[in-house]
Amino acid sequence: MTSQPCPCGSKLDYSACCGRYHSSAAVPETAEALMRSRYSAYVLNNSRYLLATWSANTKPNAIDFSKDTAVWQALEIHKTQKGGAQDSKGVVEFKAYFLQDGEQQVLHEISRFQKLGGRWFYLDGIIKTLGKITGSTVNLGKNAACPCGSGKKFKRCCGAG
Repeated sequence: MTSQPCPCGSKLDYSACCGRYHSSAAVPETAEALMRSRYSAYVLNNSRYLLATWSANTKPNAIDFSKDTAVWQALEIHKTQKGGAQDSKGVVEFKAYFLQDGEQQVLHEISRFQKLGGRWFYLDGIIKTLGKITGSTVNLGKNAACPCGSGKKFKRCCGAG
């Protein structure tokens, strides 16, 4: 088996990073580790992992990647608040860069996480900006298309609740 870098940008091999979470060999110990593994799951169209790590209170019924044309390119973690191994809540602010229809785009989100039964789950997120990289992005907030690929507005999909 050939090694491949992890999509989350950790510079580790996928199998030693997010791959161990995706295969259920380990669980993320921090909110940031869960955020990174979820980003990698989006890159790899791993809806099973995304749904398994989504809070039961906010998760969608399904994730359909069949209409998703985004090609995820890079993840930047900007700030984390709490979310450590001893915490029960955490916040991760990030930017995810992707190509859509040949144009460079960015998703800037602040995500909330909660720890239940010793495991971290994605609760919800606020999209700060989403759009083409042209020197400035358009702030669409809850009216932006949901990054899960459902085709619905964020506020009517993953941002509902």
